[in-house]
Amino acid sequence: MTKISWLRTMRNVLDSYHNPAVLIDAEYNVVATNSSYDFRFGGLNGRSSAKCFFLSHGYQQPCDLEGETCPMQEARDSGHRASVLHIHNTPQGKEHVGIDTIPISDDEERAYFIEVMNPIREVSAEPIANKMIGRSGAFNELVDLIQRAGKTDINVLLMGPSGAGKELAAQALHASSSRASKPFVTVECSGLTDSLFESELFGHMKGAFTGAISSRTGLVQSAHGGTLFLDEVGDVPLHLQVKLLRLIETKTFRPVGDSKTIAADFRLICATHKDLPAMVELGEFRDDLFHRISTFPIRLPSLSERRQDLPLLVESMLLRIEDKAPLKLTDEALQLLAQQSFKGNIRELKNILERAAVLRHSDLIGVDVIRRSLNLIPVSAAAGQKKEGLLQLAEQELSLDEVEQRYLQTLMQTYADKGRVAEIAGCSLRTLYRKLEP
Repeated sequence: MTKISWLRTMRNVLDSYHNPAVLIDAEYNVVATNSSYDFRFGGLNGRSSAKCFFLSHGYQQPCDLEGETCPMQEARDSGHRASVLHIHNTPQGKEHVGIDTIPISDDEERAYFIEVMNPIREVSAEPIANKMIGRSGAFNELVDLIQRAGKTDINVLLMGPSGAGKELAAQALHASSSRASKPFVTVECSGLTDSLFESELFGHMKGAFTGAISSRTGLVQSAHGGTLFLDEVGDVPLHLQVKLLRLIETKTFRPVGDSKTIAADFRLICATHKDLPAMVELGEFRDDLFHRISTFPIRLPSLSERRQDLPLLVESMLLRIEDKAPLKLTDEALQLLAQQSFKGNIRELKNILERAAVLRHSDLIGVDVIRRSLNLIPVSAAAGQKKEGLLQLAEQELSLDEVEQRYLQTLMQTYADKGRVAEIAGCSLRTLYRKLEP
């Protein structure tokens, strides 16, 4: 078969893919595309070939020389299919794209690669409402894990600090799964009291208890066929965790006041800002329940770990805050924001920008408005005395042990994650527990 005939055959192979697909030679040249690629990305625009890294990213050299993973290089080195997540330039802007690269060869053993692209619609690399947004390396690693886990029914535990976007991540997991067309039901575990736990989760029959004037469907049954999201699962009291464990293990439940068992069909996603392994060690969380819910743990990065995304997040949030006027920050205002620690993460950033929208003098928000918005953050009296803290400790004639105890207690109040506290204090988790013992 001649090279021209072989390429014609490969074009037919590419058209068998529903998603955009291209054929690339060993020199990074895109030599054939399918109709889906032409429609979504614009094709080769009349050229016989073009470098894949230029078409996808505008780069002048291969992706691995630009600090990214090159799927073609991975497939070449391994001789097997390679899967990576990239951000591609498209007529609609930048988009997250999952890429599967398959190595093949022609009749003369020349190396080629088929790349099939799966645009990821659950997240965005452009400012848009109601989606996870980012382009940073830490964010892309998170998206890759979400996409891999989303295609399965595996139990996922989302971990990370408050305000990092765990519920949006749970929704993205659901949207990327085969259950996407079914319900996504959130259970706010921190608000479930002993008396409400079973009734809210499993429902109840009319007359099951005082005030049950009608039967009620529980949240587990409402999630049938879809996803059950247990938000802040670390707040479930220890004595109620066994009921949650039984639900997960048996996938059955019984409404309060009913003798019949009902089969449950749901995909489980849990989230917490707490250090569950530490809670297990302290006997505050069941070990068997922890292992049930954490089959596939995903840690969400804090905003300080993805500062590269700050301009994009700011632009997106300003669009949501005021959709009638194009609000923007000056470069100086953005630089001031970039200097903040953001212990409250994305939620804190949103609050600051909402204050700025109220305080602004025009659609261009300057550094003075941002500084004023930051000054509105409540600060404790103790925080205002930080500069004098060491002097006060010396005047109180405290021992080193007493100073250490005060410091550790302050760290514990500042950071919810005991592992992070141990890391800052420069000791092991076990040593931290020993030092905190009364």
